[in-house]
Order: sequence, then C-alpha cells, then structure tokens
Amino acid sequence: MQRLAQPSVKKSGRRMRRELVCSAAPAGSRFQTRVAELKPPDNDDVLVRVSAASVNPIDVKRAQGYGRRLLALKGVKYPDAVLGNDLAGVVDTVGRRAAGFAPGQRVYGLVNTGKRGGSHASHVIVPSSQLLLAPEPFDAMQLTALPYSFTTVWLALHGIGLDAGNSVQKRILINGASGGLGQLALQLLRLWQCDVTAICGPARQEAVRLHGPSQVVLRAPGAIEGLPAHFDGVLNFGNWDDDPALASRLNARALGHATTVHPLLANFDAGTWLGGAWNNYRAWKAMRRHVAEQAPAARYAWTVFRPSAAALNALGSLVQAKQISLPIGIAVPFEKAQAAFEHVRSEIPGRAILLP
Repeated sequence: MQRLAQPSVKKSGRRMRRELVCSAAPAGSRFQTRVAELKPPDNDDVLVRVSAASVNPIDVKRAQGYGRRLLALKGVKYPDAVLGNDLAGVVDTVGRRAAGFAPGQRVYGLVNTGKRGGSHASHVIVPSSQLLLAPEPFDAMQLTALPYSFTTVWLALHGIGLDAGNSVQKRILINGASGGLGQLALQLLRLWQCDVTAICGPARQEAVRLHGPSQVVLRAPGAIEGLPAHFDGVLNFGNWDDDPALASRLNARALGHATTVHPLLANFDAGTWLGGAWNNYRAWKAMRRHVAEQAPAARYAWTVFRPSAAALNALGSLVQAKQISLPIGIAVPFEKAQAAFEHVRSEIPGRAILLP
C-alpha cells in the first residue's frame, strides 16, 4: 500500500511542516525532526505534500560536511540543514503563475540545493518547471528515486556530446556501473543502441549484466589499462583516481570524457577560496591534457548537478513508457533516517527512501 504524506500541522493558526534536520559531523551525522512554519508558494512555484524523498550518495557526503563552504553560499547552513533533492507527492497549493498543476495532482521532481531547504520535509516548495505529473498507478518510492540521478547522468552524457541522435553503435566505457548513476546510464544507453563496457565490483556484476552491456569488466588492478583504446566516450561514476587510466582508453576521434567524482567541492573545503580554485584548475587542466593526448577534439567535463528541463522531460517520457527504474533497498520514516543514510554510506544495493 502506498503511503501518502500527512497534512501539515497547525500551530497557533499557522500551517507548519515537519523537517528532517541534519547536523554534519565527519565521523557520523545526527538527525532530528522539527516543526517550522509553512509558507505559501509564490508565482510559478508549487507547494507539494511529500509522500517520499530519496537519500542520494551526495546527501550522505553532505551530512558529513562535504561541500559545506559552497553550500553556505547557497544558504545551506549547519547544524540545521535540510537535505535532499528528489521528491514525489501531492500538489497542495499552486502559485499564481504555476500553469499546468492543480491541488490534488500527484507529482514528482526535484528541488535545488539552497536556502529554501531540501526535500527531506513533509512539504516542499518546488518550481513548477522542476515537477512532472506522475503516471498511474502512483508509486512515490519508485518515482522519487529517479530525478536527481537521471539529471546527473543526462548532464554527463551531454557533457561528452552524446545524445540519441549520434549514439548508435558508439562504444562507451562506464566506470562505477553498479551504482544508481551507472544503472541509469546503462538503461538509457541501451535504448540509444550504444555498445557499452561496464566496470563494477564482483559482487554486483550479475545486477549490471541485467541492463545489457556488451561487456562487464571486474574492477581490479590493471583492469582498465587492459581494455582496448577504442572507446568513443567515457563516463566515470566510480573513482577520481581512475580518470587518467580511463582517458587512456579513448580512441583518436572520441567524443569525450565526463566524471562526476571530481574533487571540485573537496578542494574548496580543504583550503581557501583562492587555493581551492587554483587546485581545481590544476587538476582539471592536467586531466584535460590527458584526454587531448588521446583524442585532440574530445570534450572533458566535470559534471555538476543542476536542474535541467531537457533532462526532466526525457525522464518523464521514459517513466511513462516504463523504460527506466531503480530498485528500492530501504524505506523508513524520518525517525529512522540514520538507517537510510547508513544504507547508502555502506553501498548496500537499492535506493534509500524517506517517508515523512
């Protein structure tokens, strides 16, 4: 039975929302729930009563303080940060200019990381451009597992210049193929008729094979270097240290190489703003040089999440056609949030879902 979010709490005549608040700590995060005033949506925003919200690996890292310097610029401050980007739920109230939505509709989508707070709350204000109408039957847990990860994959693919129009028979190498990003990339590239080689750990190889890669390579010393240098594109979802070896597998006319595990935020966390920027430039420049040595015209991209209308529209079409999904591993209420975060931190298979 699908669990739906509870109506907002009323306090002194005001509408309130429940929030899951994170206090960041490198050795382990602490969570508590609190009640805060619920504000009405403005203009093109939609107030959504959340049925389910996902916990992504980035949430686990943020819960340990990762990226806190840049997050502070966005208005996310510890020890009272509300994390989360994905959500699925029911429209509560619609802003004056939020066309296409009405109270009672079931929706899914994502919110930005910022001062409004994340999706780990009973109610969330979402820009209407970042919401999709949910298909029937409504499965909030399945839907909330997808938007952030799919958008990140979409941005990585477009970062290397790959899309449905030029993908047929392109050879693509995916590092970290067993995680959420890797699984979504495998499903999408299968639809795009790519020839995919997937790198993963031995415990996950059978799950990866279900998504139809041409070859599954077990992660081991020298495994990447042992592959032929014939790939048209590389997607690194696994480990930043693998970037040079992965780049060496590109062919001379390759499209490009994109990585989601770059040190961008870690470098800013570790030093001054100027020092972090300099270290990022040096790291990016060195890897760009590696890529250019293999493929002079290839792109090199550090993928950074941002909402994308194109990605969300593509996701909506795939969901309607039942062509994309991720398995659910654990679903718990806010009061057991620690278990959901530990599930992700321990890299246990299946997505972690919070139920407000």
